[in-house]
Amino acid sequence: MAGRFAQKPERPERPERPERPVQPVRARTTRTTVRGGETRVPQGGSPGVPSQADGKPRHWTPPGPLDLGLVLGPLRRGPGDPTFRATADGSVWRASRTPEGPGTLRVALRAGTATAEAWGPGADWLLDRLPQLLGDADAPADFEPRHRLVAATHRRRPGLRLTTTGLVLESLIPSILEQKVTTDEAYRAWRLLVRKYGEPAPGPAPDRMHVMPDPHTWRMIPSWEWHRAGVDNKRASTILRAVRVAPRLEEAAAMEPEQAQERLELVPGIGPWTSAETVQRSNGAPDAVTVGDLHLPGIVGYALAGERDADDERMLELLEPYRGQRHRAARFILLSGRTPPRRTPKMPRTDIAKL
Repeated sequence: MAGRFAQKPERPERPERPERPVQPVRARTTRTTVRGGETRVPQGGSPGVPSQADGKPRHWTPPGPLDLGLVLGPLRRGPGDPTFRATADGSVWRASRTPEGPGTLRVALRAGTATAEAWGPGADWLLDRLPQLLGDADAPADFEPRHRLVAATHRRRPGLRLTTTGLVLESLIPSILEQKVTTDEAYRAWRLLVRKYGEPAPGPAPDRMHVMPDPHTWRMIPSWEWHRAGVDNKRASTILRAVRVAPRLEEAAAMEPEQAQERLELVPGIGPWTSAETVQRSNGAPDAVTVGDLHLPGIVGYALAGERDADDERMLELLEPYRGQRHRAARFILLSGRTPPRRTPKMPRTDIAKL
């Protein structure tokens, strides 16, 4: 009998496994939204979704360069936004509540031409306004860079056009949710409330896409559900005041941006920050500067003058050469990525649902 330390018999050699073929890398759905209102849209191939809308798909060829991620990115409220999805085939999906009812829109850009399909009662409304959504009412040629940083970003981002959705509440309500809290907290509240009280997006929309609630449903949300979503009473009350006069606020989409902001600010709790964030999207306002922002003045001051502690007054002074195009200038500054080094802690998160 062999001893306990006897050498074990050698195992027969295993045949070599054949090498697996290398799989092509697939474009992934966007997970992050870049500061400056850009959503990364994968460069996909064929959209791969059969036409199911009434009639033929709509096509629109923009008069110049167009970047879907830059144009539609500001409409996305965080990576989990139930009303917005950028998919691996290069399509952007939006679920909207139109004057004709809920609708789902899918847009893809192929060889310089935008192709769109839509589903639901609001399909025709969305398709008829495809050019405006993609910036047809915008005039990017009117913009003249006045600073080297802005000029460099302007050259690198020729596809930036300002969207005009023609819908006020869908931008107003999430902007109210973003008042005085971190973006993560606001995105979470929007996601939870839309998924619970909205309705599934019509048509073959990606999984878990929802249309935001109608004004009546917003009014019926119990106080404890606002609390669970992390929305304090001040912001919830502002939203309730806004949806009570929803038709009057939606009229602002047809006004000049300045008059539209004035209309929105008649509602207590809606100030210049919220109204600017809204009309930038609903009205395509190129000069609507976001004042009252925690970070923007410092970013603009640092980018244009090397000043880390600029306030709103100083920001407006630095943006004065761009009057008429100040919002567009701020977009280019944010997209440049030039931001001051962080010297103070981030804004603390407050989960009121645990209080």
